[in-house]
Amino acid sequence: GVNFIDTYQRSGLYPVDVPFTPGLEAAGTILAMGAGVEGFSVGERVAISEGSGSYAEVRAARADRVVGLPESVPFDVAVAAGIQGMTAHYLVNDTYPVQAGERCLIHAAAGGTGRLLVQMAKRAGAEVFATVGTEAKADLARSAGADHVINYAEVDFADAVREMGGEEKPIDVVYDGVGASVFDGSLSLLRTRGMMVTFGNASGPVEPVSPLRLMTGGSLFMTRPTLFDYIDGREALLDRAGAVFSLIVDGDLDVRIDRSYRLEDAADAHRDLEARKTTGKLLLTP
Repeated sequence: GVNFIDTYQRSGLYPVDVPFTPGLEAAGTILAMGAGVEGFSVGERVAISEGSGSYAEVRAARADRVVGLPESVPFDVAVAAGIQGMTAHYLVNDTYPVQAGERCLIHAAAGGTGRLLVQMAKRAGAEVFATVGTEAKADLARSAGADHVINYAEVDFADAVREMGGEEKPIDVVYDGVGASVFDGSLSLLRTRGMMVTFGNASGPVEPVSPLRLMTGGSLFMTRPTLFDYIDGREALLDRAGAVFSLIVDGDLDVRIDRSYRLEDAADAHRDLEARKTTGKLLLTP
């Protein structure tokens, strides 16, 4: 699986010790197990969504961070639903548990995480405002269930949300994986005691924010979560992954795979992702 975090590590935004092999996500079959490993067997279908080394034909993984796959979930879907599916799940269910009738704004709603977020927010009964960059992406956001879709390439998204919402500050929670370019507009849309959830930096990291700005905006909340604090521990990982896989098996979550690249073309995958040319999950195939 290819994720924005791979590009952040490559660029140095997220420092890592070098040299290193990128790639958190992988799915496949177990070839061998270390001494003392229990609960798995050689040949079993499994997936992992953390660590490093997945840009390879074979990778080693810690047994306590590997999850088994239901037989009805293909490898490509398992990878596509790994980080992005669990991210959407924790954002909607834990970071800000959106309630029926609440209004949420989801940026990059046609992307891998964004489109899953739309579906999960709609399942919770929320009214979803979604931003995209092209009309083709607008169709993808609508197909996921978004109630209101804004093409930010054509209009000011904040003005559009206000008009559609009928209020100056109509939004209860913003789920934002874009970062710098949409932060100010997003914050201005939050109702009193609303929450800004900034979980990604696709347009660059958000500049430091004074706590006084949250006060003057209406006692706002802001958080910068990461998936790995929501799957900390074996039980938390299994619960989160199991919930996502159950949605897929039951037909309640549509996981869209945009395209698959050859492993040697990983640089092209990074370029396309950073240029925001994609509308779903990117995979590498050895």
